[in-house]
Amino acid sequence: SVDWAYETEPQSELANRALYWPRGKVLGGSSSINAMIYVRGHAEDFDGWAASGCDGWGYKDVLPYFKKSEDNVLGASVYHGAAGPMRVEDQRFPHVLSMAFVEAAIQAGIQSNPDFNGAHQHGTGLYQVTQRGGRRESAATAFLKPVLDRSNLTILTNAYVERVTIEKNRATGVEYVHQGARKRAKANEEVCLCGGSINSPQLLMLSGIGDESLLAETGIKLVAHSPEVGLNLQDHLIVGARYLSKKAGSLIDAESPVSLARYLINRSGMLTSNVAEAGAFVQLTQTGPPDVQFHVAPALFYDHGMRKVKEHGFSLGPTLLQPMSRGRVAIRSSDPLVAPSIQPNYLTASRDVETLADGLLWAREIAHQSAYVPYRDRELDPGREVNTRSQLTRYIRSTAETLYHPVGTCRMGSDATSVVDPELKVRGVSKLRVVDASIMPKITNGNTHAPTVMIAEKAADLIRNST
Repeated sequence: SVDWAYETEPQSELANRALYWPRGKVLGGSSSINAMIYVRGHAEDFDGWAASGCDGWGYKDVLPYFKKSEDNVLGASVYHGAAGPMRVEDQRFPHVLSMAFVEAAIQAGIQSNPDFNGAHQHGTGLYQVTQRGGRRESAATAFLKPVLDRSNLTILTNAYVERVTIEKNRATGVEYVHQGARKRAKANEEVCLCGGSINSPQLLMLSGIGDESLLAETGIKLVAHSPEVGLNLQDHLIVGARYLSKKAGSLIDAESPVSLARYLINRSGMLTSNVAEAGAFVQLTQTGPPDVQFHVAPALFYDHGMRKVKEHGFSLGPTLLQPMSRGRVAIRSSDPLVAPSIQPNYLTASRDVETLADGLLWAREIAHQSAYVPYRDRELDPGREVNTRSQLTRYIRSTAETLYHPVGTCRMGSDATSVVDPELKVRGVSKLRVVDASIMPKITNGNTHAPTVMIAEKAADLIRNST
């Protein structure tokens, strides 16, 4: 009920599977249904944005905005803020299996890193999470809930925006449907789209901003020819290495009466878990940012967590951080209720599958360290019989899934073909901006919630200072 539950087109390089893409259908968007991991990315991500023509988006430019939003339990420092609205905490009850991963990764030669958002990203440790006292801290609870009584704020739920109204190439408002009636909201100053990497490009196209030929096919009148709307789609892909545990007590016991009581009494225990508690950033190449991120769960994690399992175990998820493959989002119809076509083109770049295969080898190396000896039983996936490069590749193609980080479909840049400029203004139409993960020129090294909040913080200043 709180998920748009999108599906991709069948993926030719993933055994022709159509992948499930959850997106938050609730106040706070996907931050209300995500795994609460607080990772900003690598400094070179943002320096790369600046080098590509996005002036003002280098690491030194965006760090103050990360700090501005943050109320970090670590306190104020060069890298962290402690006075912002969004609480960031250490995990209250890290599982023993998560701690075992960190120890095993160090034994495998990966350095310890207590702060992935500090001086460097490489290494292993426990993730910080967007939680306040053991409860989820979404964009809605952090930024929206405290200002609900403001007279200049109106919130409409169960309202569906159909298009931006544009007159003489100026955005003047939006048309939307609420309680069965079509209505219009007028904008005296600007319209800001914050629909994410699927719905922001969809709404631009529905409003006549996009590739001329595609709009003609769907019967939409062209307002501004912007052929890159919906292109440049990037996402993080994850694959699972799973092991049975010799001991009980994994997260499948999280809903036991004892665990529930512990949570209700003092907000502790397994119900505070974000599931992917531990991780690592591993560099496969000689230089540069990490290539693989690990998401490690103290449970057997299948099918986005919807497949119920009875066995105790743990899951190691190597994740492709710097995909070379690029996809697109495109409308199928002029009807706003028709979900757009999502074509990520996963693994169409051969290097992507090679990096994931290397990540699986790293997962096995970590899982066979002495720290896991008290817990590790039989390898379930990929399985002992899967050893050669071709076998690992087949396993990846048949099982890899999204990590829920689509970005890039309204690319920011200084070139004429970019969808938005470095002030996030849509090219070809005045008084219209996009403020969400779709503006990223290139995906960040890690989970995308924190950098999306940073984009919104910076956008607030851009709007405030706009003439």
